Amino acid sequence: MARFRRPLHAALRASRTFAARALLCLACAAPGAVALAGDDALPRLGIDVLLEQRLDLLRGKRVALVTNATGVDRQLRSDIDRLAAHPDVALVALFGPEHGVRGDVQAGDKVASSRDPGTGLPVHSLYGEHREPTAAMLAGIDVIVFDIQDVGTRFYTYPYTLAGVMRAAKRGGIPVVVADRPDPLGGLRVEGPVLDPSLASFVGLFPIPLRHGMTLGELALLFNTEFGIGADLHVVAMEGWRRGEEPLREALPWVPPSPNMPTPDTALVYPGLGLLEGTNVSEGRGTTRPFEMLGAPWVDARALADRLNALRLPGARFRAAWFTPSFSKHAGLACGGVQVHITDRAAFRPVRTGIAVLKALHEQHPKDFAFLSGDPPFFDRLSGVPWLREAILRGDAIEAIEARWTPELRQFERLRQRYLLYAEAAQ
Repeated sequence: MARFRRPLHAALRASRTFAARALLCLACAAPGAVALAGDDALPRLGIDVLLEQRLDLLRGKRVALVTNATGVDRQLRSDIDRLAAHPDVALVALFGPEHGVRGDVQAGDKVASSRDPGTGLPVHSLYGEHREPTAAMLAGIDVIVFDIQDVGTRFYTYPYTLAGVMRAAKRGGIPVVVADRPDPLGGLRVEGPVLDPSLASFVGLFPIPLRHGMTLGELALLFNTEFGIGADLHVVAMEGWRRGEEPLREALPWVPPSPNMPTPDTALVYPGLGLLEGTNVSEGRGTTRPFEMLGAPWVDARALADRLNALRLPGARFRAAWFTPSFSKHAGLACGGVQVHITDRAAFRPVRTGIAVLKALHEQHPKDFAFLSGDPPFFDRLSGVPWLREAILRGDAIEAIEARWTPELRQFERLRQRYLLYAEAAQ
């Protein structure tokens, strides 16, 4: 095993407020260390650190693994295969979130319990009849490992699957080990309204903003302490990743976390353009560019592109586009709309862009554009507040909308700071 030499005292000081035990592995490899994938510059994922340096957490124990297709190391080896083949680990059960262990189930579709064809292990569904492991599912398990790639947006179910696992583990007296992964949005910025607890759901359970700027391990620490879960939590941090770096776009493998999240660019636009799911406009499901492509049969594509480009939104340009979704909204119908092209990833503001798109659609097509009905409307579940939909219908300026959410966003930024495990990259 390689030796590491960078002191951890600064990171450990920052971690003393955590009620959970964060295993902070932020060291740099010493000269002569054996490199994975032949590249010392690549970050070492939490699963690599766990299996190569913190096997004491698993050795001799019966292990359950919560994962999906993104659960791979930086050499693209499956967590399932590595744990199942490890001589010091007894992998006894798998748990699948939304989209399933293999990532082959469409959004919103129930995931069935089954057996994994590769290992023969039982696969318990956490997106069907149960959203949390039951006592029967956890019988005979000594430790739970959680390793799934998140996308950096509040309305994604994986963080709340993790919260449910932590709650169930707390009841059963079972420790939870989270193998951390990068925030694909960079982990620097936060954006958008903080969730109103009255709108809590499985697409937004806790009061965090649309773009939260945290890794899943950091969220686990926040949830565990601030929202009263109190699990025996161990976060195995990455080595070599710093906030603002985008290794999932540049060097580390990107495995789609869900069928409609094909690229890191999809993840970047998702905090804002994902809000279209609460409207009668196609968010691009059923195309090769979900959430980057949007439209409807009644949209004047050229006029919408001109209107949006005139706003000079930072880091974005809009191209008039026509498409026919193969499924989901307007399936089989020719739609006019736009494709958003990111010209400057650092400058791009996904939530501001998404609200600008919603306002432009409403202003250009007031008789056709609509928010989907419901009690509460699904848009309110996604945005996390009841007032944003009304502000768009009133025609409020983007600046006024942002000013309304800013005080709570600033409070969250101060809270978030207590749970960050990784320093910012040098500019």
